[in-house]
Amino acid sequence: MGLTIAEVSERTGLSPHTLRYYERDGLMLHDVDRTPSGRREYTDQDVNGILMVARLRATGMPVREVRRYAELVRKGEGNEEERLEILEAHRERVVAQLAEVTENLRAVEAKIELYRQTLT
Repeated sequence: MGLTIAEVSERTGLSPHTLRYYERDGLMLHDVDRTPSGRREYTDQDVNGILMVARLRATGMPVREVRRYAELVRKGEGNEEERLEILEAHRERVVAQLAEVTENLRAVEAKIELYRQTLT
């Protein structure tokens, strides 16, 4: 038996609305099966794919890029090089963002230390 949308929502922390959006907008890495009555029936592989998509979005990958990546995954073997290019380009952006956030955090920490010294 597969997982219901409520179970997947609980496992991933994403709302059922978001899960339906992912499916409707072509962001799912695999097609979601349906029961004879038409209800979504997710697999563990679907959950892993959803978590990957959520991580890509959480790290700032634009929806159009996630959609392209998901499309390539759904097509299967033979396009791994393009998938790799998408992920490497995204990683470069994330690393740059991390460096900027780290620099900003250092400035905040320096200001905190200044105030601590002033107050003691």
